[in-house]
Amino acid sequence: MSTTPGATTPHRCRPSLRGLLCLLRLPLAIAATITALALAGIPVFVHPQLDPLRPADAIVVLGGTPYERFDIGVDLARAGLAPELVIAASTGLDDPLMDRYCRGEYPFRVQCFEPRPWTTQGEAQEIRRRAESGGWRHIIVVTFTPHISRARYIIGKCFDGELTMVASPAPTGLAYQGWMYLRQSAGYLRAFTETGC
Repeated sequence: MSTTPGATTPHRCRPSLRGLLCLLRLPLAIAATITALALAGIPVFVHPQLDPLRPADAIVVLGGTPYERFDIGVDLARAGLAPELVIAASTGLDDPLMDRYCRGEYPFRVQCFEPRPWTTQGEAQEIRRRAESGGWRHIIVVTFTPHISRARYIIGKCFDGELTMVASPAPTGLAYQGWMYLRQSAGYLRAFTETGC
């Protein structure tokens, strides 16, 4: 094999410690990227910005399961933080478990709705409609911890008033957190590409 003077030969990893590092370069770069993304997600998905509670025009509980988040909304309304509780019944208004909330007797007004579309954006659009008709300037929004930041962003695109975000408990297992990182990140990407409310 002849080489032309001044020509460079392609770099190949050689068998040695240096060669081993050369072979590990891509896996190490991937591991470093995943670690950086995981660390960057901690303040967004694990410890999002929560707000101090104060009276509002309405309490809105975003849909989904587990149902404990609806209990948090009821407790906040019972504490007198808002005269109205609005629940996104994303499991459907025909869900018998929702009857306890949507058809229960409370000393405050409770309304349930099915978001259209059944997404956070659908919930935000309904919030906008109700805020315009009800004159809401401040709402308390309840959702699960990994969803707080994305919900704040999406609802903020539809509602000009003040948002107080409240977290309901969420599982803390590694598999769940990993799934939430992927799911919420994909949701953020989608939300960033959508214009308007």
